[in-house]
Parts: sequence; C-alpha cells; structure tokens
Amino acid sequence: MSPGILGRKIGMTQVFRADGQVVPVTVLRAGPCVVVQRKTPTTDGYNAVQLGLQEYVKASRINKPETGHLKKANADGVRFLRELRLQPGDDDLKTGDRVLVDQFKAAEKVDVIGVSKGRGFAGIMKRHNFKGGPESHGSMFHRAPGSIGASSFPSRVFPGMRMAGHMGDQQVTIRNLEIVQVDIEDNVILVKGAVPGPNGGYVLVRRSKR
Repeated sequence: MSPGILGRKIGMTQVFRADGQVVPVTVLRAGPCVVVQRKTPTTDGYNAVQLGLQEYVKASRINKPETGHLKKANADGVRFLRELRLQPGDDDLKTGDRVLVDQFKAAEKVDVIGVSKGRGFAGIMKRHNFKGGPESHGSMFHRAPGSIGASSFPSRVFPGMRMAGHMGDQQVTIRNLEIVQVDIEDNVILVKGAVPGPNGGYVLVRRSKR
C-alpha cells in the first residue's frame, strides 16, 4: 500500500449517491506513478519514497542531471516528482515499482496538496477580507488598510502585519477529503469537495494523517 499518489486536477463535477444525494466532486487523474528513488535509514537517515508521475514529456523539457537520475529507475517521461515518508504498515516499495490508482478505495480519506491559483498583487480587501472604510463621498478611506502601527511607540511595523501583497501561488493542503469513486480503467479518482490549483495543475494525493 503506497502512502500516496501523484496526479493532475481535471476539474469539478457532481455525482449522485445511491440514495439520490448530489455530491460535488473534483476529478483527479492520478498515476500511473513509478518509484524513482527509495530512501532508507541506512543511506539517508529516514524512510521515504520518491514518486514520479509518468506522462508524455519531451526529452528536451528535462535537464541532464534529472535525466540521469530518472535513468537509474528506468522512469522515462517523468517531470513531476514528490517525496513521501513511509509509515509502519506501508509497503516496502522498491525503485522501479509502479503505483496505480487501484490502491485507493471509495470512502477512504485523503489529503490533497496543490499550489493555489496566483492572483498577483492584491489589496487588503481581496487578500485578507478587510471590510474597508465608508463608501460615501468625502471619506477618502474606501479600500485603504488604515493604521499599521503607532508613530511614537513602537515606531515600527510588526512582522506579520496583514497588508496588500502577492496573493495565491502557494502550497495548500486540504485535509480529510472523502474518495467518492475510483475509476481504475481511466486512472481517475473523484474526491468530495474542492481541491487547490487550476485545472491541469499537479496535485499530491496522500492518505490522511489525522
């Protein structure tokens, strides 16, 4: 049993349960994956596997050091790599082993990790959901942040002050999503709810830790 699998987000849809309940789901194309490297306590100090998502990738898109790294595992066409720690009870995976979607079952809970959509430079109302000032004429305080610190003391802005800045494009983990359906033929997992990132973005699906 692998601790997780790599894939891409296809998009969202909805499915009907047997009792007629409508469930919003995100469709993930997961795998096939290959174990590119096996890390052991003897050589690396910890137990882990490095998985690679097998897909069509031009050879020119992979640099020479990574090409040599992939050749050792005979893992051609791998561009997206992620490392997963092995816990007691996980399979003793070896370099070259394949990880497929059939290792996951419906009703199982998973954590999905992806990179959120980048929103560029955003103000405090969009980025932090500030209320803003009065919208009437003459206020001159509509979408401004207000005070960010006193002048006399402490005479500085504290670290972590919520202000305008780069929004999104960060790693986000959504925990305890339920697997609604698994399609082994098409390497597809349907998970209940939303998943971070745009359609076509890479995701890591790991077995829930909590």
